[in-house]
Amino acid sequence: MIENHAAYEALSSHDPRFDGVFFVGVTSTGIYCRPICPAKVPKEANCRFYESAEAAEKAGFRPCLRCRPELAPGNAPVDSAGRIAHLIVHRMDEGLLDDGANLEEIAAQFEISSRQLRRIVQKELGVSPVELMQTRRLLLAKQLLTETKLPVIDVAFASGFSSLRRFNDAFLTHYRMPPTRLRKAAAEHEPEAAGSGGSSTLQLSYRPPYDWDGVLAFLRGRMIRDVEHVTEQYYARTVRLGKRQGWIKVTHAAPAKRSLLVEFSHSLTPVLPALLGRVRNLFDLSARPDLINAHLMKDQLLAKAVAAHPGLRVPGAFDSFEMAIRAILGQQITVKAATTIACRFAEAFGEKFETPFVELSRLSPLPEVVAGAGVDAIASLGIVSARAKCLMALAQAFKSGVLTLESGANPDVAIRNLVALPGIGQWTAHYIAMRALRWPDAFPKEDIVVRNNLGGVSAKEAERISQPWRPWRSYAVLHIWRSLGA
Repeated sequence: MIENHAAYEALSSHDPRFDGVFFVGVTSTGIYCRPICPAKVPKEANCRFYESAEAAEKAGFRPCLRCRPELAPGNAPVDSAGRIAHLIVHRMDEGLLDDGANLEEIAAQFEISSRQLRRIVQKELGVSPVELMQTRRLLLAKQLLTETKLPVIDVAFASGFSSLRRFNDAFLTHYRMPPTRLRKAAAEHEPEAAGSGGSSTLQLSYRPPYDWDGVLAFLRGRMIRDVEHVTEQYYARTVRLGKRQGWIKVTHAAPAKRSLLVEFSHSLTPVLPALLGRVRNLFDLSARPDLINAHLMKDQLLAKAVAAHPGLRVPGAFDSFEMAIRAILGQQITVKAATTIACRFAEAFGEKFETPFVELSRLSPLPEVVAGAGVDAIASLGIVSARAKCLMALAQAFKSGVLTLESGANPDVAIRNLVALPGIGQWTAHYIAMRALRWPDAFPKEDIVVRNNLGGVSAKEAERISQPWRPWRSYAVLHIWRSLGA
């Protein structure tokens, strides 16, 4: 059985990032569930938490028929419907057709048949995989028609439809109006809809409060010159998604709108769903500050910091390989020194790229380019030999597909794969999990700032002290770095 109160906080949040990490047995019903179960959250006194479905059943609990523990990620050959939906969207960006061709490819990743995949999604969400894709596409199309001036045909393809006819038919069927009518209605209501030249702008919402200045300051201190440009008003960077290249600029909308504005070059329109997902991860737009703050403020050490910065976020990673490189370069040196070397690294291995911004002139290095460079070329940048070998091993692992660091991936597996590489320890692995995997309970207990602010304790003692912060230790670490570690 695992620590009760932290798991109960995670259960109360229904955060899908904890799905498969633990299971809850309810003594009043004799049933055990996943943390995303739609049933009413039971009283804490009636909950018993387990690391596996097997442990819950050994304790005498029966599996829930609503959330179906056998479908939890990392505990069965099939993942949760939410993750399947995420993967379908990802594959859709790569050319998945309306008729469901290539569903076999997605199903194979879960070691199931395409028929099983369809049945799981239908049972969990009440729609088929094709209907799920259709709804997501239409919602994106609706936003593009409302907020941009992109031609309708571009909206159709950006949303994932293979033809304008299919787009028009789907829009008429679901919304009982042609796309052009929505465009006209949006223009009458908000004639200033963004879009000029070679770019358009979309809104991405968040739950307030949101510490925009704090997020920008964090990213600005780690900015990779030529690849990124961060000011006190905006974040901009070059982008490479598959074969598409371009740029984005992110600003804060008026506070009342509770959203960020994402300006993107039209060259990225065909990969828009993937692009917007990465922006949401980078700026941690799905966080629940109400739940996180209420939990962390129970600790006297953190209460003042949380009260001072209630909108704090844990910045994610737009490019997981780039972020992992940056984390390795930051081992045992200051943030400023690591940033200097990261800029040198990008200049050496990143491809030149022209944008409307003088400050953005290079794409982030690709794993295959770094893997082909050799240890000597990396070391020539002023990087010690052991670290150069670590970077080479990371690039080769990415290139071969042995290592993937996607948002929502199983943190235990990812951390285990990372520390298996030469030169990567627990601090680096947890830092990467915190940002690239969006793992809310990562805790780099070896961090010197964290340990000093806990009284100069050992890493083992820091781990013990951090237990009441679970399942939001990533946010606790950011509070310490920002306020207590200043």
